Amino acid sequence: MLDLVWLIPALPLVGFLLLIVFGRRLGEPMAGYVATACVAGSFVIACLVFAGLVDRPGEERFFIQTLFEWVPLGNFSVDVGFLVDPLSMTMVLFVTGIAALIHLYAVGYMAGDPDFSKFFIYLNLFVFSMLLLVLGDSLLLTFVGWEGVGACSYLLVSFWFTDEANASAGKKAFVTNRIGDFGFMLAMFLAVFTVGSLNYAELLTRAPEIAGVTATGLALLLFLGAVGKSAQLPLYVWLPDAMAGPTPVSALIHAATMVTAGVYLLVRVSPVLVAAYDWAPDLIAWVGAITALFAASIAIAQNDIKKVLAYSTISQLGYLFLAVGVGGYSAAIFHMVTHAFFKALLFLGAGSVIHGMHHEQDMRRYGGLFKLLPVTAATFIVGWLAIAGVPPFSGFWSKDEILAHAYEHNLALWLVGLVAAVATAFYMAREVFMTFFGRYRYADPTPAEMDEAWEARAAGAEASARDAQGVVATASEAVASARQQLEAAEVALAKATGDAHSAEGAAAAVPAADLEAARTAVAEAADKDAKKAADRALKDLEKPAKDLEKSRTALGKAEAALATARTAVTEAEGGVGEAETNAASAGTVVAAARADASRHVPTPTMVDLLEAPVVDPAIDEYLAPEVAHRREFHPHESPWQMLLPLVVLAGGALVAGMLNLPFSNGVHFLANWLEPSMLGNEVHLGLSGVTQVLLAAVAVAGGLLGIAVAVQVYLRGQGNRGAIEQPAFARAWFVDETFARVAAGPGRRFFDACAWFDRNVIDGAVNGLARVVRSTAAGLRTFQTGYVRTYALGVAVGAVALLGLLLSKASF
Repeated sequence: MLDLVWLIPALPLVGFLLLIVFGRRLGEPMAGYVATACVAGSFVIACLVFAGLVDRPGEERFFIQTLFEWVPLGNFSVDVGFLVDPLSMTMVLFVTGIAALIHLYAVGYMAGDPDFSKFFIYLNLFVFSMLLLVLGDSLLLTFVGWEGVGACSYLLVSFWFTDEANASAGKKAFVTNRIGDFGFMLAMFLAVFTVGSLNYAELLTRAPEIAGVTATGLALLLFLGAVGKSAQLPLYVWLPDAMAGPTPVSALIHAATMVTAGVYLLVRVSPVLVAAYDWAPDLIAWVGAITALFAASIAIAQNDIKKVLAYSTISQLGYLFLAVGVGGYSAAIFHMVTHAFFKALLFLGAGSVIHGMHHEQDMRRYGGLFKLLPVTAATFIVGWLAIAGVPPFSGFWSKDEILAHAYEHNLALWLVGLVAAVATAFYMAREVFMTFFGRYRYADPTPAEMDEAWEARAAGAEASARDAQGVVATASEAVASARQQLEAAEVALAKATGDAHSAEGAAAAVPAADLEAARTAVAEAADKDAKKAADRALKDLEKPAKDLEKSRTALGKAEAALATARTAVTEAEGGVGEAETNAASAGTVVAAARADASRHVPTPTMVDLLEAPVVDPAIDEYLAPEVAHRREFHPHESPWQMLLPLVVLAGGALVAGMLNLPFSNGVHFLANWLEPSMLGNEVHLGLSGVTQVLLAAVAVAGGLLGIAVAVQVYLRGQGNRGAIEQPAFARAWFVDETFARVAAGPGRRFFDACAWFDRNVIDGAVNGLARVVRSTAAGLRTFQTGYVRTYALGVAVGAVALLGLLLSKASF
């Protein structure tokens, strides 16, 4: 069975290669099922190898499968081989098992994503890298897997890279981890220099022979690598931002792969830690304890459901480092296993909530989801009770074993760990209550949205006022135009009146007898010429009468136009008055709207979790369209591919604690199983059973106190939330801002100086040497002309010089 171990990392690698070639052809969901099947196959093979290892006696549970020689360098060589022992197989079992569940979950979560197959390509590569890390039989092979998970975290965290924040989060994770990787690399150089080998078998067996200074240096360098990979102070800053990736990635990183790598490395090299000076393990313990409390304090004030879990992971990893520092290596692995179950459960549960809530991640917008997402809520609560340390859930057993080790080693470490445990119970209860209980808040307009509605109402009133002023201006222009028309009509009437008087005078001046005589002449004309002459004479006499008729018609029209113009002026003046009245009314409305807006600006820093916000009817029509969309939205439960892993993980979170009951009369399955891998370096608890029970009771009481406070504040609405959710907690103790200021100020100058040194000194030395070689070669090239006569001359000159030298010596 043990010979099958090479298949464990090979299957995810095969899945990676298959999806590269056929992923797009397979499409959705087959590409996801192929990736899931490969990881599930690794889990099955791991179970077979585990069974083969169990069959061996404890002292023989150590097997190395060498595939080929990789780096042959005389007496120093590195093979590609896999180390099979209780520690590596424990890691392999929970990595492959939980990763398979996460893969299945991702099939449902990533449905509809245009890069569906590419996501599973990265996911399979991630699992392969983690398996290479834990199965590698040397520091170098572990480092290859170490870098592999780092590269995959970059690819997956920034998977949705079109969003600048996601791309920046991926780069932040990659760059921060390089600091820790530098320590890992130096540790490998030191191991080669002192031991002459990177193989674990030789390094760990010879660890007691290493001098204290060397062992301490090696331990601290490896610890630096672990701090970067497992997100401890001060290199934790990348992990909260890693939430930018899809939720299955968050679960894989936080529960089953990357962040546990640092703890695994320290447990693997435990003989080196034991050989180091005592203050080195103490440093590890204190960094872990402080990180646990520090991250827990930040999680208290986070409102993003995934950010709470991110800081929770940092805090729980702090417990693992605390356990390693006090020598409780099996306790660290025990909590790593239980943490893998409940943290994967919590992250996937959070993803199910996000999926059901239309990708909303702000817990202040949740509430009352227990009835709407019953399976998600029930399984999430199991994870909460496990991480809160409530018996008999798994987290209670593993966390309390770490606290017992801390109590035995240093009371102060125990106190710090206990306070962190109380804070953990509180902030996880807060997350559960804000998400699944209380009233449903998703449809509520936010304070900012109500503020915008009041502003929109005031802006609408101002627009109406501007329109009213425009109407006044238009009416005033109409009055001016009407008055101009009236003036023109009056001028036209005066002219028409004058023309009429003139026409009357001209018509009166024509004698009637002359007019009658002209008409008679026309009638009696004898020939054409006489008739034409008579017609002309008659027309001349009739023209004044016709002009009079026309002038009277024009006079009538002018009088009508004048009347119309007077009416238009009257109406226009009335319109101006009405417009001015409306404008004044609009100004009053604007003033009232502005006053309302200033009085009704809501407080944006705190959302009432119990009472629905009062929405003034005056602004209802001005609320953003998103509010109407949310009012019509109904949360929905996730598909079976997402719910099945939740149920399985909930079972693990409930019963995984049975692996290593921590009391003196308990069943130490895991501790006994791991004992061969500890090489006798495990610190066994010397506390009595009564003491352990009392310590557990204190921890449980503290956890229940944290939960009780959360009930009072977040379920009953009693107490001051603002006093708890301090800005320092919400902004992560201002660490990111401080780093940004340093990087932009002194850090920037330092980086610029390093860049100048690299360009001018390092590159200058290399390029200068090249220029010297090039110029020397150019000078020597003049002697190589290609002409025989030149070479003959050189031979002759050389011969003469040699002869002269011989003759000069002979003369003496």
